[in-house]
Amino acid sequence: MWWWRCSESVDPADLALLGTEEFRRALGMLAERDAAEFVCTRAGARRALGELLGIPPGSTDLGQRRCPGCGADDHGPPLLVRPALPLAISLSRTAGWGVFAVGAGTGIGVDAEALRPVRETLFSGSVLTAGERRHLLATVPGPARHAAFHRVWTRKEAVVKAVGLGLAGTELDRLDTHPDRDGPLHVTHHGTGRTTAWTVEDLRLTDRLAVALARPAGPAARGPVHLHPPSSP
Repeated sequence: MWWWRCSESVDPADLALLGTEEFRRALGMLAERDAAEFVCTRAGARRALGELLGIPPGSTDLGQRRCPGCGADDHGPPLLVRPALPLAISLSRTAGWGVFAVGAGTGIGVDAEALRPVRETLFSGSVLTAGERRHLLATVPGPARHAAFHRVWTRKEAVVKAVGLGLAGTELDRLDTHPDRDGPLHVTHHGTGRTTAWTVEDLRLTDRLAVALARPAGPAARGPVHLHPPSSP
């Protein structure tokens, strides 16, 4: 896993590494900071792959898999197109931070969220299980409760990104992340006609982020997570 800080403006050196579709997406973003974060994260993923594989960053292509739920081509999980290797990848960005994870196998999911206050109305919505809701309401209000919510949320999103269905394709109130456990822990995802098991762990990259990583449950998930420090402060 790699992580980095993103500048508030687009770096031309980062932009030069993007593919045509990524370039179009960046152009369509209204806020320059959002575009800079997107461009930085995509370029950072290519540099990380270049470092890992010993190849120039510009020789890697990123695309996306077919959606495992509906089979559509326009909203599947990210895919390493070139070089064509059996590696799973996942990206996340939040509040000027970019995170990239790569692993062997068919799926991996990473999510990062900047720690910040959250609306209490979320606790009564449809994104939490009953157990998660009880845990959060039993936590001291204020920063501790906000941090607990982000821990739950990053675990959920890491799993749905690993599955490939995304938040819209998951009944979040059935996806229990067991917030009372420190982990690594097993989380079961109930998809459309398919149930999958994942090993999820929280990672401390900086005290300003909540980060979770999901890998398929099994021998591969028992291996260590190799953290690469940020290349810039």
